[in-house]
Amino acid sequence: MKHAVAVSALNALSHESRLAAFRSLVQAGPDGLAVGELREQLDIPSATLTAHLNVLRAASLVDDEREGRVIRVRANYDQMNGLIAYLTENCCAGGECGPDMSCKPRKKKARA
Repeated sequence: MKHAVAVSALNALSHESRLAAFRSLVQAGPDGLAVGELREQLDIPSATLTAHLNVLRAASLVDDEREGRVIRVRANYDQMNGLIAYLTENCCAGGECGPDMSCKPRKKKARA
């Protein structure tokens, strides 16, 4: 993940409502939630949720799909995992973490 992409994702998650929305979508799993269901869970106005989802969408943290009259929103797990990998890439100086650390850095692939 490039630095600018990580900054965009972290910025998108830096608002309480956007973080709550993203966490709800992660918890919902691959089926995601209808926008109306998410709005009810978060108890925020539709227009506000739309604005927050637009920020998350711009950071590629969520995807949506129209299903008839319903828009279903899903967490983008690849983007989330890429952000986590970016944040932990150099954890413990790139080596194995000690028993008191839960950070498990992803090994970099050798470039051909």
